[in-house]
Amino acid sequence: MAGRAEMVLVAGASGYLGGHVVRELHRQGYRVRVLVRTPEQADLLREVSDERVVAEVTRPETLQGVCDGVDWIFSSVGITRQKDGLTYMDVDYRGNRNLLDEALRAGAKRFLYVSVLHGDRLRHLAITAAKERFVEELRAAPIQGCVVRPTGFFSDMDDLLRLAGCGRVWLFGDGSFRANPVHGSDLAEACVRQLRDAEPERTVGGPEVLRHDEMAGAAFAALGKPVRISFLPLWLVPPLLWLLRRLTPLSVYGPLEFFLTVFSRDMVAPTFGSWTLAAHYRERAATLGREAS
Repeated sequence: MAGRAEMVLVAGASGYLGGHVVRELHRQGYRVRVLVRTPEQADLLREVSDERVVAEVTRPETLQGVCDGVDWIFSSVGITRQKDGLTYMDVDYRGNRNLLDEALRAGAKRFLYVSVLHGDRLRHLAITAAKERFVEELRAAPIQGCVVRPTGFFSDMDDLLRLAGCGRVWLFGDGSFRANPVHGSDLAEACVRQLRDAEPERTVGGPEVLRHDEMAGAAFAALGKPVRISFLPLWLVPPLLWLLRRLTPLSVYGPLEFFLTVFSRDMVAPTFGSWTLAAHYRERAATLGREAS
């Protein structure tokens, strides 16, 4: 196929989405160079990649040459929970900016970046402020920039499964907010298609639009537990966010403010893929059952 000639660098290859993208590119016959932080992560991707590079996107000196010979760059680099003293601006913005600078130096053709649905409207949140700052610079750079905005990953929905495992799920409002999160393999297929077609931006959601109480119900069903859902009034969200910002460090309130914000509104995008949340929960429940035994 024509795509076999293209070399794609996957940054964030050891993460949930990045790993799926590596496998999808490999499946479709592209040449794949993965960028990871440790030799152990590189070894895990050896069978589905052609080249492996160990480097730190927050340390530009380690990125020298990483884009040489690369046609396209895919990046899902970012942090959900801050660690190692690094902030969202350090990783989601500056790390990707360092990678973009190296891509420009090497003359790469295309750079795809994964942000978040409605990120441009959620810039008051610490994590999306960093992501959207990079989006702006990618769009202004002399390279074909592509932005993918997913609704949310199935892996993020595992929090509902964990709550269901404890016997009760807490939701904001009356459970009627809707979303269509997407499985990593489906999103990876959409990302590779977007990378190939080079459209400037695409929003992607999973095949089912579900209410939050339906998502919780699917989690309980997968575990074989009775449905127990408690609903919290929406007016609690603003004061709770206010307290979090003033009483906790960014490493604590950053992921919590994002979670509380996106779970108190609709997060719906055009549908794509075939994986259902119920099927994902059944798979995860079976895995947890095997681990427990």
